[in-house]
Amino acid sequence: MTDISINLNPRVPALPRFADKTKIDVRYMVIAPYVSIHIYWDAKMREVIYDVEEPLLSDDDKKDLDRIEQAMREIVNINMVGDDNSMEGLLDYIDKTARLIISELGISVEEESYRKIFYYLYRNFIGLNEIEAMMQDYFIEDIECNGMGDPIYIVHRVFRNIRTNVKFGDMDELSNFVEKLAQKTGRYISYASPILDGSLPDGSRVNATYTQDITSKGPTFTIRKFTKTPWTPTQLLGFHTLSPEMLAYFWILLQYQSNMMIIGGTASGKTTMLNALAFFIPQENRVVSIEDTRELNLPRENWLPSVVRGGVSEAGIGEVDMFSLLRSSFRQNPDYVIVGEVRGKEASVLFQGMASGHASISTMHADSVDAIIRRLETPPISLSPMLVNGLDVMAIMTHAVVVGRETRRMREIVEVIRVQPDGTALTNTPFAWNPADDKFYFKNDSKIFDKIANKVGITRESLQNEFEMRTKLLYAFFQNKIFGYEEVQRVINEYSKDPKGVLRKYGIR
Repeated sequence: MTDISINLNPRVPALPRFADKTKIDVRYMVIAPYVSIHIYWDAKMREVIYDVEEPLLSDDDKKDLDRIEQAMREIVNINMVGDDNSMEGLLDYIDKTARLIISELGISVEEESYRKIFYYLYRNFIGLNEIEAMMQDYFIEDIECNGMGDPIYIVHRVFRNIRTNVKFGDMDELSNFVEKLAQKTGRYISYASPILDGSLPDGSRVNATYTQDITSKGPTFTIRKFTKTPWTPTQLLGFHTLSPEMLAYFWILLQYQSNMMIIGGTASGKTTMLNALAFFIPQENRVVSIEDTRELNLPRENWLPSVVRGGVSEAGIGEVDMFSLLRSSFRQNPDYVIVGEVRGKEASVLFQGMASGHASISTMHADSVDAIIRRLETPPISLSPMLVNGLDVMAIMTHAVVVGRETRRMREIVEVIRVQPDGTALTNTPFAWNPADDKFYFKNDSKIFDKIANKVGITRESLQNEFEMRTKLLYAFFQNKIFGYEEVQRVINEYSKDPKGVLRKYGIR
């Protein structure tokens, strides 16, 4: 195997928060030992800049790289650079092919220069060219290119929207890159079909346009990165996204198969919250999930993940849409059905499933309960108010600015008590976030707890006591730094089997 190594998973640093933007100056590695990221305040531009620091090539190195790349395009085996091969095998293949070409062409390259050239060969043949470093950056959520000549912008977990030092200065280069994105997603983009929606092999979502007819600055793309390891409930406590009481409430609701919908605007954290709450679904329950783009990553074995498939032509031949997947999911005997995002006619199947006893969790774009109910009851969804009654709870996420910093909060949890025949809803709000002091408030008046108590035949007092114990336990998990994906699931599973033992272990009475 090759003695040249590339580490795509260097240690993720703990980045500090800066109250004063002008003091930002951090550097961390994303592709070791070749590429680091430098984020700093640029006094001249008066903004925070994201610099991708790649190996510097001399003029001779650049000429050698061009010659090697041209030769490799002619002889490289495309199947070898597919998605099914191991990274180690791919790197070895690129290394051997490059060294063979150097020998055949009689190019004289110093070992140090070759290592730099090899990085660019990896980047351009296996990776995603100029944006490969951003794709490997754990902290990046979105990558946005607005056209030729404009700097690429990113959405960073800590520093939010930042301009980068990367841009496509050539129209053909940008067009070729968008074609490469289409190829990686298994879709087709052309002048006849200039809009691309798809998923990269790692699950990241891509939207791209191809021609100046559609976007005046030329081809564009936006990549929503896929988080391989989802945030856990205790990590969300650490971010102050919601309170221990809210999590304990959801834990009880999911144990007793209540129907929930997580709503909010774009990038408000709906899918992140859905992933975190799925930790509380009892481990023995069978879960079927349906998504447009694979974003869910549930810590369980009894889980059937489904993803919609686009057609292979304008006629949509071979298309499998969310409606079809959802309809078939109810024949798979699920205890819980999770729908990534409800947009259209699939809502009728989802709510009919709720009415027939299949517990469901889903997300939907809206900023209030009234807006959701209007969307559900008007075209194109046009649900009967009686079907909307199947919904128990709506959790409303919001994108907020707290102490000058962008963040996400669970704004409120609203219980749907009854939807009247005229479409108006009677609701109860047991939990709410107050933006004035950035605190969460709750009242011991949950109508869903009353509903659960009546359904399963337990007293309201014992349910309230269980809620208080789980609130203390979740806070204890946080205090004991139980944040890991597998660790959190393990202690939640332990509690379902031996609650007294787990409470005793953490000193809770």
